[in-house]
Amino acid sequence: MSRPKRCRRICEYPAFWSFSADGSCISDVISMSLDEYETIRLIDWKGLTQEECACEMKVSRATVTAIYDEARRKIADFIVNGKRIRVTGGSYVIESIPASADIRAKGGNAMRIAVTYENGEVGQHFGKTEEFKIYDIEDGKVSSSQIIDTNGAGHGALAGFLRAAEVDAIICGGIGMGARNALMEMGIGLYPGACGNADDVVNAFLTGELDFNPDETCHHHDHEGGHDCGHHSGGCGGGCHH
Repeated sequence: MSRPKRCRRICEYPAFWSFSADGSCISDVISMSLDEYETIRLIDWKGLTQEECACEMKVSRATVTAIYDEARRKIADFIVNGKRIRVTGGSYVIESIPASADIRAKGGNAMRIAVTYENGEVGQHFGKTEEFKIYDIEDGKVSSSQIIDTNGAGHGALAGFLRAAEVDAIICGGIGMGARNALMEMGIGLYPGACGNADDVVNAFLTGELDFNPDETCHHHDHEGGHDCGHHSGGCGGGCHH
């Protein structure tokens, strides 16, 4: 049996997740893993040596060399052949979200849906969600699901976490404009204003019967006493409960 890959430490998510040549009509997409991206960021952008990069990523120098060589080969393919690069996946861990390394690999034909999760229900505060339940959909049905702890990360880290996990759509309750814009920039579909049992909500999504409010927001205020949230559609009592 081969040894499992040691998770590589990623210090920050990419600001950009895909790249394409001007006027390119080539549909071939090169998948660059997050650990490959990180070696390029640390060595070519930050100017670290391979030894220093290995220390940052908490792996051996030989491992960094192999990752870096593969990343450079993909960049060459992108430049020479005018393909597209998409940054996603890999064997990695973000220290602010330890569970990031535990997400199962996504099947090539699967759609991945994440739901803000709280005691079996759709969590009503995206930016404060402590868990996501992630569903992989194949042939119109749920093929697998898992619950992931977010370790209390803020909405910016959550958006990057979802993109890195190859999530295609998020179902949630209230969500602020900052998180909404971040998800939109990453191309993640958003279905806010949902409530009820998470499994039932996903099944409703699959049958085209999901009750959600595309204009749902959650406005956070600095004054003492918390925040007020927009009203939900459907029969969950309206508003966000504290």
